[in-house]
Amino acid sequence: MNVIVLGGAGDMGSQAVETLAFCPDVQRITIADKNVVKAEALARRLTGIGPELIVRPMDARDYNDVVEAIRGHDVAASALGPFYRFEMPLVRAAIEAGVDYISICDDWIAAKQVIEELDDLARQRGRRIIIGMGTSPGLSNLAVAYLARQMDKPIRATISVYQPPESGHGMAVLQHVLFIYGGPAPVWRQGRLEMVPAGQIVREVDLPLVGRMRVWNAGHAEPVTLPRHFPSFEEVAYLMSVGVWTHLFLWLGRLRLTSTPERIDRVANILARLLPAPKEGVPEPLGALRVDVEGIKDNQPVHLMLCGVGRMRQATGVPLALGAIMLAKGQVLVSEGGIYGPEAAIDPIALLRDLREKTGLQAYKDVGMTHPLELDPTQS
Repeated sequence: MNVIVLGGAGDMGSQAVETLAFCPDVQRITIADKNVVKAEALARRLTGIGPELIVRPMDARDYNDVVEAIRGHDVAASALGPFYRFEMPLVRAAIEAGVDYISICDDWIAAKQVIEELDDLARQRGRRIIIGMGTSPGLSNLAVAYLARQMDKPIRATISVYQPPESGHGMAVLQHVLFIYGGPAPVWRQGRLEMVPAGQIVREVDLPLVGRMRVWNAGHAEPVTLPRHFPSFEEVAYLMSVGVWTHLFLWLGRLRLTSTPERIDRVANILARLLPAPKEGVPEPLGALRVDVEGIKDNQPVHLMLCGVGRMRQATGVPLALGAIMLAKGQVLVSEGGIYGPEAAIDPIALLRDLREKTGLQAYKDVGMTHPLELDPTQS
């Protein structure tokens, strides 16, 4: 199996590369990144583990070069953000190159554009494109799918996330957070996508390990993809907190200082100097995810939940790698080309089981994390 990881030298991409390097089915990994120095350092560190490691200098703004970089691989895995800037051309390049593609795309506008503009092309060319296979979206979507399939009629899904301000140190992560808090955010209501100003919906939720916390609506991809594959949903909402920095990001958005990609770039360059830097030897703090699904089972209302904690780099990069392996091996739920959310293409039990075995990350059925989700292979 030959895999190319786009943005493979970055925080999330390098974790995907590390995970793939320990997979016995992978013979070659191409680390595609404009930061050749970091890519070569990563390749040296992983040399000798198993697969051949190739560093491929790549500028995502050069479309023809991206097509040539992807061509000939069994699957392309992308951690190259910000996705509001790069996802559309990367997906188009993968389709042109004739290679199946999976990404951690989390920006709502990129997910919406890819679905609306490239789904027909992907179907015509027979290319399977899975967008949003990280933590959120990704594990959040799989949790929704697992819970919704236990109901006769799933009606409402709520994804609540805490991302510690010290986590995710790459510029693309900062640009993403500024984007999702900087303008209107999608909420699925009564059968249609509504655009609601970020921060207008505020709720308090109990999150694992973190405790009770206030979260705000933000512009993520889950409300875009989930109703497409679960049409009975009447509401899908995404709520998030980045701790004490949330108010700053919302304030910048309300002043329209982050209303365009160019403004986001300027603000991100300033904030990158102010945000807490990682301390050497100190582990990245844990974030938290909670997924609630409400619906009808046997004519009775039912409310189910899954939750868990993890560090952003591992909980994002590892699912991307595992999803890429499943896609390359044909171990996905779809055989026809098209644009898919993880909830439609990835078996939740299979991926969560692999995630637990490789990282120890576990899904729980209660906020106190005393009842782990059973991952019996017979459930897959």
